[in-house]
Formats: sequence, C-alpha cells, structure tokens
Amino acid sequence: MKYLKQFGIILLIAFAGEALHALLPLPVPAGIYGIILLFLCLCTKILPVSAVKETSVFLIEIMPVMFIPAAVGLMDSWEVVRKALIPYVVITVANTFIVMAVAGRVVQSVIKFRERKEGTGA
Repeated sequence: MKYLKQFGIILLIAFAGEALHALLPLPVPAGIYGIILLFLCLCTKILPVSAVKETSVFLIEIMPVMFIPAAVGLMDSWEVVRKALIPYVVITVANTFIVMAVAGRVVQSVIKFRERKEGTGA
C-alpha cells in the first residue's frame, strides 16, 4: 500500500507538470515541469523525501527496462537511420565532448566559488 501511495504522489506531480505544459506557452516538455515541481517540493520540505523514496528507488532500478521499446523502435527504423548514420555519430560524439567540457567548467567554477567563500570566512 505504501508503494501505491508514493506512486500516486509521483503521478500527481507528473499530472501537475502536464497541466503546466498545457497552460504555459513555453517550449518546455511536461516531464521537465514535473521534475522541477518535484524538486521544488523536496527542497522546500513540502514533500518529505520519505514520501517518495521507496517508489523512486524502484523506478530507478527498472529504468533500463523502459528503454527496450525505444531500442526495438530504432531497430524497426534501421533503414531510415542507416541513411543518416554518419551525421548521427558525428553529432553524438561532438555533443558528448561539449557536455563534458561544459560540465567540467561548471564544476571548476563551483569549486573556485566555494574556495573563495571559505577563504573569506563567510
């Protein structure tokens, strides 16, 4: 019963994300609204972590299974994908390096910020 309650809470927040997506004229997916709402509820302690912890762990554990339909769909579309395979690979490799570089710079900035903050005694 605990899992059903926690899953219901997650679904309710996901539904609120869908509602925001329908109401706001921004090009943001509904899932992102839901994630932001869940994050804000957890950060502000409106929703304690214990209210969704077990179901969240379960959903993370089964996440790889959720990619099977997408992989099967990709296999079904192989003829279309094969025609543009080189651009897909180039874009994927380039984006991987860009994301790694940006993430590294952000981490370096955060570390420098913390060092400065600790150095001033604040």
